[in-house]
Amino acid sequence: MEYKDIVQRLINVEKLAELPFEGEKCKQWSSYDRRSKYDSETDSYIGWGANADGDGIIRQEGEEQVIAEIDGPGVIWRVWSADPKEGHIKIYIDDAEEPVLDMPFKDYFDNSKPLFNFPELVYIKARGCNNYLPITFQKSCKITLSEEWGAYYHVTYGEFPEESKVPSFKGKFNEEDRKALQEVNDNLKEKRENPFIFDEDEEVEEIEIKVGPGETVDICSIDISYIDECRAITSLQVKMDLPTGLIAERKLLRELAISIYWDNEEEASVWSPLGDFFGTAPGVNRYCSLMMGMSEEGFYSRWFMPFSDNALLQLSNDSKEEQSVRFIITHKPLYEKIEKFGRFHAKWHRDVLLIEAEDRWPDWPFLRTEGRGRFCGIHLHIWNPVWVEHWQGAKPGDYWWGEGDEKFFVDGEKFPSTFGTGTEDYFGYAWACPDHFDSAFHCQTLNENNSNGNISLLRLQVADNVPYQKSFEGVFEKYYPNEWEGNATKYAVTVYFYQAAAGNDPYQAVPVGERVGYFK
Repeated sequence: MEYKDIVQRLINVEKLAELPFEGEKCKQWSSYDRRSKYDSETDSYIGWGANADGDGIIRQEGEEQVIAEIDGPGVIWRVWSADPKEGHIKIYIDDAEEPVLDMPFKDYFDNSKPLFNFPELVYIKARGCNNYLPITFQKSCKITLSEEWGAYYHVTYGEFPEESKVPSFKGKFNEEDRKALQEVNDNLKEKRENPFIFDEDEEVEEIEIKVGPGETVDICSIDISYIDECRAITSLQVKMDLPTGLIAERKLLRELAISIYWDNEEEASVWSPLGDFFGTAPGVNRYCSLMMGMSEEGFYSRWFMPFSDNALLQLSNDSKEEQSVRFIITHKPLYEKIEKFGRFHAKWHRDVLLIEAEDRWPDWPFLRTEGRGRFCGIHLHIWNPVWVEHWQGAKPGDYWWGEGDEKFFVDGEKFPSTFGTGTEDYFGYAWACPDHFDSAFHCQTLNENNSNGNISLLRLQVADNVPYQKSFEGVFEKYYPNEWEGNATKYAVTVYFYQAAAGNDPYQAVPVGERVGYFK
């Protein structure tokens, strides 16, 4: 495959919907606390909540610290750091003795540098340093850091099947590569600035529905039997008049819920409160990402959603008044065989499928599913009623939610192939920074009172989606008690993933009493 094909994966939402092939993987090296271990002899986890996540490495080689070591063919999708400094990052490609790139770690995130002058892909947001430029290799990739490099890192990478042919990074991008990167950079910028643009082959349906208290009504049913071609929903937009007042607005967007059924299935593949489905809660918090957003023109979603027979969209109203909602739905023919694609899933929940094993504390699961598919992102709403300025006598994470690492167990792994360094790190920023920001792949759309109150976060994993063949389990470390009453910090999540039609999605609709009233 050519470099331009790899770069296109940053924006190719149709590719994202394809079921993964054998040998396709996404993993992460990070500076997580190496005291966290799995003991195979006792089948138990040791130091699983260890929290010194700033300086973990693979090993020391002379004056260099090895932080990533990968067999090819593959690609580095993302590098992140909370505090990069003058110490150098060195990247060794295909077993070479000399690095193809050797520069101060802080410069790796500087989009004023000619090599990295792509501001939609290389940037600093809320103190989090992000670089999404794909670094490719055929045989191997090793990354090291020298002394005084700073603190905290993630290296997210993809592995391709052994037979794949991948161009190896030479330390610079040639003219063709730069053109490919510039096109993707410009495409991301345009899609975020002009989210309501339709392609010529898309059919547009504008529907306005009224749904009474306690009712569930069909938004539309797209039946393709009469046209004999598989199709895909390409975007959803919602426009509605919201009630006056922040409390009423937030409440209504949790009382309305959207469901989508693919191909006559009995259980919905998509179920979520309406506001949360579009990636931010509680209430309307304006932002623009690649896949979703909220603007003055309404809410939008651009997930690519293939189906073979029909698609049924419904809206439920658990409020006490009739609601009028306008939907704009676009769909188009599917130009490849439907067997190639998974079905889109989006599920909202608070506390289900919890892990009971004591040695797995403090893992709080946001997705546990079986089948073949791709994990593609998460919207996390945090209600944090207690924030203390004085940490004496408190365990890390008792009041500050962001210490919890993300961990992804793929296809029955005992030790996760992704092990992060903190919840806010996963969402692309750092150090509890309350700044609101949006970008193509991650956003903080709400942070009340410096993390005391409601917080709304979004992370989209597009090129760096996590393929699985048998199962996926994703967790965040949640250090405080899992209580719904009182001052305990509470999580609500909407998880976005694709799964084969025969896969097991265990998440059900959540009663309105568990969706509203627990946050203020």
